[in-house]
Amino acid sequence: MIPELLEKWERIIGVQTAAWDVKRMKTKWGTCNVEARRIWLNLELVKKQIHCLEYIIVHELVHLLERNHNDRFTALMDKFMPLWPAYRDELNRAPLEHGEWEY
Repeated sequence: MIPELLEKWERIIGVQTAAWDVKRMKTKWGTCNVEARRIWLNLELVKKQIHCLEYIIVHELVHLLERNHNDRFTALMDKFMPLWPAYRDELNRAPLEHGEWEY
């Protein structure tokens, strides 16, 4: 689903990533290296609702337009994904990672 979502949102936002990948992250849902135009997505997103994955993709792509979490960043997020605060809050309420389960 990631390639299709990336293609969709790159077109909408008007940016292009050079690369993307998925990895386990303990403290973040995603990250963006603006200079390399590379985004990383947390493997744990596979366990979340699709709109949460989509929100993180949009969030990281918007960083290609605005590096910081400032008023411009917020305005761009509002423009492209008006419900983003609800998706952010949903992810913030969820555990970032499920530890090992013992029975």
